[in-house]
Amino acid sequence: MQSQNRFFDDLSKVLNGLAGTVAGVGREAEAGARERAKEWVGGMDFVSREEFEAVKEMASNARAEADALKKRIDALEKASATKSAARKTAAAKPAARKPAARKPAAKKTTPPKSES
Repeated sequence: MQSQNRFFDDLSKVLNGLAGTVAGVGREAEAGARERAKEWVGGMDFVSREEFEAVKEMASNARAEADALKKRIDALEKASATKSAARKTAAAKPAARKPAARKPAAKKTTPPKSES
């Protein structure tokens, strides 16, 4: 009986060692695959999450500023159109003109005749 127990003890030790080795090989393979994937992704010029979030925020701020400027331009164009319409209506109305004051006609003086 003891020989069988020793056989099973040795077999269990071998299997435990094999399981540890397989697990180690699996971890090494995973680390190697992860490293290759990082190199592959790095070579494709992908951006990090932080860079993406920063650019996304900048784009959002730029869009908000562009919208504000568009509203401001629309308001200025509306004010300009109102002013030009007011000028056109003012130009279309005939202005009531006062008669021009006439200058009194200059009296013609004749030079005195000489008595010679």
